[in-house]
Amino acid sequence: MPQLMPFHMEFRADAIFSTILIFLVSATETIGDTSALAASGLGCDAMEKETSGSICCDGFISSLSSLFGCLPITSFSQNVGLVAMTKVVNRFTIATGAVIMILAGIFPMFGALLATLPDAVLGGCTIMMFGTIVVSGLQMISKCGFSQRNTVIAALSLSIGLGFTQCQDLFAIFPDIIQTVFAQNCVAVVFVVAIILNLILPANMEAVQE
Repeated sequence: MPQLMPFHMEFRADAIFSTILIFLVSATETIGDTSALAASGLGCDAMEKETSGSICCDGFISSLSSLFGCLPITSFSQNVGLVAMTKVVNRFTIATGAVIMILAGIFPMFGALLATLPDAVLGGCTIMMFGTIVVSGLQMISKCGFSQRNTVIAALSLSIGLGFTQCQDLFAIFPDIIQTVFAQNCVAVVFVVAIILNLILPANMEAVQE
């Protein structure tokens, strides 16, 4: 069974800084997942109540998991693909999945049973789910409009994020904290680039050009 606080509590500035960065990135991903879930599963935009609730839930379960020596918990975009494919947004279904995950974590034999799913089945579902996530993201971008400013932000963010996943050695010259947060997390790179571009680019690039 999981043990309460299996590690000695210690406060380190580098760990706190890296955790803050990671949770900022996690919050950004959670906002995107919540918006996509509401759009694909409920056919409406996510309200402030749903978005703030998702972020608070991320923080709560991550704090709870840390007490048992576990890593932070965050939302997963795969769930967006599942909802978009099945249109199932039901608390009973979600609770059932949570119970299954808890049982698999406590009883290794139960987890091994789930691991017997054929790779071909998992691979086919994965391809469809991530393809659906891409389409959902494009639908969200289209709602904002494909203005020159939005196109520049989206194009540069995605291009740099994808490029850094293939060239992780670029972070070798940076401190370990930066490498930990950005080297293996393209979402963090996209997040930073998008925020910077959103702050520095003119609000109406078309009007500036005219």
